[in-house]
Amino acid sequence: MNSPPLVSRIAELLLAGPRGRRLLLEYALETELQRNPVRTDETLGQAVVYASHRLDPDDMTASAVFGWVTEDGLPFEVTVDEVAQRLHALVLDEPTPRLLRHALVAAVDSARYWQDPDGADFLAATPEMVGELHRVASHIAVSPFITWWCTPVDIWAQYAVRWEETPLKTIPDNIQATLLAARQELQHDERRAQAELDADPRVGWVGEWWSHPDFRLPSSTRLLDNEGPAGLWFVEDSFGWECADSVRLIVPPGVRVFEIEGAADWVELCTRFPLDVTAQKRREWYLVTGHAGRWVVPDWVQVAAHYDAVHLQAGAYLAAAGVAIPIDNNTGTASLIAGWNPDETYWLSSNIAYDQQYTRWELRDDGTDMVWKLSSGETS
Repeated sequence: MNSPPLVSRIAELLLAGPRGRRLLLEYALETELQRNPVRTDETLGQAVVYASHRLDPDDMTASAVFGWVTEDGLPFEVTVDEVAQRLHALVLDEPTPRLLRHALVAAVDSARYWQDPDGADFLAATPEMVGELHRVASHIAVSPFITWWCTPVDIWAQYAVRWEETPLKTIPDNIQATLLAARQELQHDERRAQAELDADPRVGWVGEWWSHPDFRLPSSTRLLDNEGPAGLWFVEDSFGWECADSVRLIVPPGVRVFEIEGAADWVELCTRFPLDVTAQKRREWYLVTGHAGRWVVPDWVQVAAHYDAVHLQAGAYLAAAGVAIPIDNNTGTASLIAGWNPDETYWLSSNIAYDQQYTRWELRDDGTDMVWKLSSGETS
């Protein structure tokens, strides 16, 4: 069982951001499904479906409830308060690795930073639901199975993932040159956006919505016992891969890692090493957050002069991803953690290497869920 201070901190993180609240909602829904796999109009799950569709800003999604009617032929509607009451009445199952993993996978998979959040995210953010989700947060925060959500990078068990038909990221001989090239591209995009895009965040073309270091840089996550690397399971904007290889990252002792434990650490990065991306991020990030002011991200060239890696703790992801994080209230400047995966570490140094042993994983149906299992084939 986690210590009282850690329990309090985890519960606070889970309630602070949209991904954390979505995890809590998904935990409750999966609890109900484990007991009763058939949803009816009286279940929490069906109430969430109805209410989420009504709250979804996407007209196409919201219109999907057309045709759902009562026995009297009237449109079926469920209020947020009714959903909260059903959640209040639900007896929660004890946390298990599978249940917690399922909830985290669902929370990560539903993240989208290029358009409005979906209806379930809006539902989980309502005052009525937040009050009931507090009980769920307190319930799972005591579990020792989530202690790793709030721990530093495990440099002795870092694993990179190579998805099917996708080459493993190379470790650049000169990461500084790679970072400089990436910054130049970002600055070019900013100048172009300034020249071509309207200052109104409601109009314009869709650009790059992520805020992590360049895709060409290596990244890794910790090993989750026999379940493989966290990076197999928790992937934003995934492509539905069903096969992958993992390989251990050899990290020298003494590496300088900047730990993102919460929003305050992201603020520190953006304050110390700011890079303006207002014009190119304005539209997408406005849709996600409603913030119409200035936007900055960390300048990874400057960050690399002080640190060898940046690690986003899973708890920080759940609390701060997808939120307009205030950087400077005087200038209306904010930033966004977007495109990062929970527990992901980006490496800003060439002083690392891949092991030569690859492990093959396959996504399989275990009867209740889709899970990653060791392949029966040979590793290489």
